[in-house]
Amino acid sequence: MKIDKGFIIQETKDYFFILIGLFLYAFGWTGFFLPSGITTGGVTGIAAIIYFASDIPVGISYFCINAVLLLLSIKVFGFKFSVKTIINVFILTFLLSYFQTIFKEPLVKNEPFMNCILGGVLCGTGVGLVFNFKGSTGGTDILALIINKYRNISVGKSMLLCDVLIISSSYLIFESIEKIVYGLVAMAVVSYTIDLVLNGARQSVQFFIFSEKYAEIADTIMEEVDRGCTILDGTGWYTKKAVKVVVVMAKKTESVHIFRIVNRIDPKAFISQASVRGVYGEGFDQIKT
Repeated sequence: MKIDKGFIIQETKDYFFILIGLFLYAFGWTGFFLPSGITTGGVTGIAAIIYFASDIPVGISYFCINAVLLLLSIKVFGFKFSVKTIINVFILTFLLSYFQTIFKEPLVKNEPFMNCILGGVLCGTGVGLVFNFKGSTGGTDILALIINKYRNISVGKSMLLCDVLIISSSYLIFESIEKIVYGLVAMAVVSYTIDLVLNGARQSVQFFIFSEKYAEIADTIMEEVDRGCTILDGTGWYTKKAVKVVVVMAKKTESVHIFRIVNRIDPKAFISQASVRGVYGEGFDQIKT
C-alpha cells in the first residue's frame, strides 16, 4: 500500500494548528471568562452554568454533554465526519480541566469588560484556527448541523439562537442583567475574531485594468509580481471602441506594487481594485471541501 506523504504532512500540519487553537481557547476561557463569572455560548457555556450552580468541574460537564451530541452526530452524519471532533473533544476536555485548576481568579482582576475582550480575542482566535484547519470543537455546532439537516434553518441562525439562550439562562444563577450583557459582548468579540482569523489570511484583491498597453502591463505583472493575468475583450460604450481588460487576482500586500507598475507603464490607464475573500486555486488557498 502506497503511503501518501503529502496527505500525512497536511494532516500533521492540521492537527498541530488545531492543538494550538484548542490551547488558546481553553486558556482564554478559563483564564478570563470562567473566573469572572462570564457565561458564553456553546457547550462550554452550559458547563459554566452547571459549575456555578453545583461546583461540578467544567471538564466533566463539557465531556458528558459532548458525548451525547457526538453520539447523535455519528448516527446522523457517520463516524468519518465525527472522528476529528471526537479527538478534539478529548483534548479540550483535558485542557479545560487542567487550566481550571490553575486559574482561580481572572487574569485581569476587577475588570470584567477587559476580561470579555481579552478572553473573546483568545477564544475567537483559537476557534478560528480550529475551523481553518478543518477541525471542530463539537458542542452546539453539531446540534446546529443536525437542525439544518432536517429543518430549513441555517447553521448560523441555529448557533446564534442556542448561544443567546445559554447566555440568557445565566440569569437563573446570578440574577444579574449585567452578567448577560458581558456574555453577549464576549460572544460578539469571539464571533468577530473568528471571522478575522478565517478570512484574514485569505484577503486578496481583484484588479480590472483598462489600457492600450495591456500586453506590456500583463507581462510586467507576471515578471515582477509573479501573478497570472487574464485578458478580456470589452467595448467602451461611450466611445464604442474595442478595449482590452487585464484581470489580476493578487494578495492584498501586492496591490501597491501592481499600482506602481500600471502607473509606470500607462499613467492614463483606468484601473479598479476590489477586495475579495476566499480566492482558491494555484498561488492562493487550496479548495477545501
